[in-house]
Amino acid sequence: MKLSNAVKCILPAAIFGFVALGLTPTSAFASTATVNVAVTATVQTNCTITTSPMAFGTYTGAAASTTATLTVTCTNTTPYNVGLNAGATSGATVTTRQMLNGAATLNYGLYTNSTWTTNWGNTTGSWVAGTGNGSAQTLTVYGQIPAAQFVTPGSYSDTVLATVNY
Repeated sequence: MKLSNAVKCILPAAIFGFVALGLTPTSAFASTATVNVAVTATVQTNCTITTSPMAFGTYTGAAASTTATLTVTCTNTTPYNVGLNAGATSGATVTTRQMLNGAATLNYGLYTNSTWTTNWGNTTGSWVAGTGNGSAQTLTVYGQIPAAQFVTPGSYSDTVLATVNY
């Protein structure tokens, strides 16, 4: 194949142009400047609490016991206290809670230990203290119905408010 004189002149010029472009700086920027971007956040203390139900089953007059769990999740290093109120029955206290069946009552207690000797209330000294670690922490509530309560047959219930203070 024979190239014409015009192509012979254009081809070296084109190759020279590409090479020249590759060796010449193509950026229009000759300097740079930098600055730091400040990034901030504020993490507030926070806690959540959930619970499982406490079901004693059938009470026959003998002492009955069961447990429930409270799950507390607090931000890392957040100190907290968990308290349990007296329940919804009028006249009940944190040391003698009462379930209702109409007007009939059935006494029971909530405790921080499995020997039912440390009452779980909602005042200083009767609540459970902890420190959050960012993960769920499980607390066990130990419940007991004392023996020898011969009350009206039927279904008894109560609602206890669990509160986490942080």
